[in-house]
Order: sequence, then C-alpha cells, then structure tokens
Amino acid sequence: MEIELFQDRGNLVVRISGELDNHFAGKLKDAIESEWKRDMAWNIIFDLKNLKFMDSSGVGVIMGRYKKVKEKGGKIAICGLSNNMKKIIELSGLLKLVHIYEDVETALNELALI
Repeated sequence: MEIELFQDRGNLVVRISGELDNHFAGKLKDAIESEWKRDMAWNIIFDLKNLKFMDSSGVGVIMGRYKKVKEKGGKIAICGLSNNMKKIIELSGLLKLVHIYEDVETALNELALI
C-alpha cells in the first residue's frame, strides 16, 4: 500500500494505492492523524482510484476519521471508486455517512460550497 497526503483548500486529501488490509490500516490511520493534527483541515477526501482491495479494517479507518471530522463540523468524501470498491462502500453502510464524487477536483470544488 502507498499513501499520499496533501492539503488543498482546507481539505486533507488521502490518496491510497494498492491494498488496504489489517496489516496497513494502522499505518494509514497514523499518517492521517499526524497530518490532520498538523494543519487541521476541515474535510478529508479519500481518493481510492488506485485502491485494488480493502477489507473491513480499511472501512474502519474511514469510519473512525468520519467521527473525528464530524466533531469539527467537517465532511468525509470518497472519490475514484471502482465498481468493486463501490460495492464495499455500499455494503459497509458508509454511503449514509460520506459524500461520493467522481474525482478529487470535483470533491474539492463541491466541498468548498458545503
């Protein structure tokens, strides 16, 4: 798994590539927490365009960040979903909690309006 984190317009963008399983979930959580505390972005955008696999631990990381972001009045967005990832997101119940966008740029533009 590879993680790229960057800030853009008050949003923390988390770009994940490869496979997100129990082995890497803690690493992802720690990386997000470190960056989140550093600049206190309002929203977190998960770019899953290059994610090939995610198990329940990955879903747990997203849900955990949702709780923290919501406490600060922010939103969670997910973009770049393949059909397989979309099924995982739907089955997990995350669709009720997060905003879904086609790509990062659309998410950045839309979240600026919310």
